[in-house]
Amino acid sequence: MATQAEAVPETPFQKLGGHPTFEAICNRFYDLMDGDPAYAKLRAMHADDLAPMRKSLPLFLAGWAGGPRDWFDQNPGRCMMSVHKPFTINAAVARQWADAMKQAIAAVETPDNLLATAMGDALSELALGMGRN
Repeated sequence: MATQAEAVPETPFQKLGGHPTFEAICNRFYDLMDGDPAYAKLRAMHADDLAPMRKSLPLFLAGWAGGPRDWFDQNPGRCMMSVHKPFTINAAVARQWADAMKQAIAAVETPDNLLATAMGDALSELALGMGRN
């Protein structure tokens, strides 16, 4: 007979390495955005101080990937669309976000690189869907 712990499927959050992996991905993402001229339009949309975003995005992604829902508990009723509604996100900026995130995910070693790639693909599609022409 399986125990309850065995019956609970492992989430993508757990399979990818938990909070340390999501923090590493997001730090790499913001390093790219902050230092690579290819992401200048994306960087211009953000505040000078990226520290709050470096804390927030890993928590959002953790909950999105089946981990702790701290971001969602701290931001009741909010989602990525509502958070970004005040911004004009055109197709070029959406592409910059998608490219930087995929590059960040590829740069971080995870326990399941195929799942990490799939996460990058899903996040890319979400970002591109937010882009307006």
